[in-house]
Amino acid sequence: MDKKLAQMLFAGTVLLASSGAWAQSVANTEVRYDKPEQFMDVSFDQRTREEVLAELTGHFKKLGATLPPGQHLQIVVTALDLAGREDPRIRSANEIRVMTGGADWPRIGLSYVLEQDGKTLKSGDATLSDMSYLTRMNRYFSGERLRYEKPMIDEWFSKTFGVARK
Repeated sequence: MDKKLAQMLFAGTVLLASSGAWAQSVANTEVRYDKPEQFMDVSFDQRTREEVLAELTGHFKKLGATLPPGQHLQIVVTALDLAGREDPRIRSANEIRVMTGGADWPRIGLSYVLEQDGKTLKSGDATLSDMSYLTRMNRYFSGERLRYEKPMIDEWFSKTFGVARK
């Protein structure tokens, strides 16, 4: 029994070690925000602001996971203007955004660096915007907070890094 237990522990250790090595070789994404307190049209409520930025970070990381293994993507978001506008006359526990299709389209400014083995493969600055955000087909659920920003990011990511959208 002791020998069997030792073998199982050894197998478990090998499995953990190999999974750690795999995680390091997978593409990873680092997202930072430059002066997020100055982002236009993002809630002034700190908790809501953090939730929005966390969701945005998660989306960038999800896309970054589709890059080839060994690549590292760094993104610095320099400007963020969400789709629609907050209506100050409407106050509730949840943020309510009014979409008019006018000059309230989503915009994101960012810079990025894609590296592999310490070498820069691609870098640049980008300004993402979608003036037609209300008229396009949207695969994200209507209840999603960044429903209009995500397709815009998906399109930029696909064009910039050559990774097909799923």
